[in-house]
Amino acid sequence: MKTAGIEYKIDGKTFTGYLADGSNGRKVPGVVVAHEGPGLTEHPKERARMLADLGYIAFAMDTFGEPPPGIEKATGLVRALTADLPTLRKRARTALDIVKAQADVDPKRTAAIGFCFGGTTVLELARSGADVNCVVGFHSGLATKAPQDAKNIKAKVLVCMGVNDPIITAEQRDAFVKEMEAGKVDWRMELYGGVGHSFTNREVDAYNMPGFAYDETTDKRSWRAMRDLFDESFGPI
Repeated sequence: MKTAGIEYKIDGKTFTGYLADGSNGRKVPGVVVAHEGPGLTEHPKERARMLADLGYIAFAMDTFGEPPPGIEKATGLVRALTADLPTLRKRARTALDIVKAQADVDPKRTAAIGFCFGGTTVLELARSGADVNCVVGFHSGLATKAPQDAKNIKAKVLVCMGVNDPIITAEQRDAFVKEMEAGKVDWRMELYGGVGHSFTNREVDAYNMPGFAYDETTDKRSWRAMRDLFDESFGPI
């Protein structure tokens, strides 16, 4: 596996993502990894390496254009970006373009996955009409200011959610179902019992936030669900 930081610019602002290449010189699918609210921490980088271990080329995008800023500032950044969909979508599309530009990526076989706010990011990438085969959101933000844009989605969509998530409510899940159906999207939702928010992230327990907890079983189950979708979308690699 090869890993490297990649610096890039969007509208004059500098971003630094993290590439993990498990291709060994073969043409393989490329995957964008979008980070949670705290920023480009070790968790999304670990996920990029996990994808590289499976033979993919993965790029953990930098959505903020700065090092992990701390919870208070990060909360403001997330609010600003979810209110400014053109900017959020442009940053996600740029990351997808970087993946597609890698020499050993097959640009016709791409995916984007995201965690929490990163799930929001990849869903907005899909709603923008991007040419990506599939997107996966883990404990994903589902709400959008532009539900009518679901009609633009070309990707297969998977979201993996905890039934006890205090952030993503049953009402938000229901609204997402209606949005996907209205847009005639090829979508699915995995709903895990007894599980809250951030179930994929070992780092979250340190924050001691009610309803936020790592869950090893659900982490593994949701990762398998992603791999099943990748196998369906890409075939053997």
